[in-house]
Amino acid sequence: MSDTLLEFPCEFPIKMMGRDEQAFRAAALAVIRRHAGPVPDEAVREAASRGGRFVSLTVTITATSRQQLDAIYRDLTANEQVLVAL
Repeated sequence: MSDTLLEFPCEFPIKMMGRDEQAFRAAALAVIRRHAGPVPDEAVREAASRGGRFVSLTVTITATSRQQLDAIYRDLTANEQVLVAL
């Protein structure tokens, strides 16, 4: 029996939140690219917070393994530009 409900490869959305600054966007996308390769523009959705100080990015990748996802989340949460990773 598998230890995960996901079957790989699969499309997997990764949501991150940070300050509405280019540094956040660059850092978040750099982490995703390091682990998942190039990210097409249509795979990235952005939404501003009500007050406009923060932004969320949702990047949908083709996840290849649980280990890949774990590594992405480890690197995102370790990055000071990323306030939250879901």
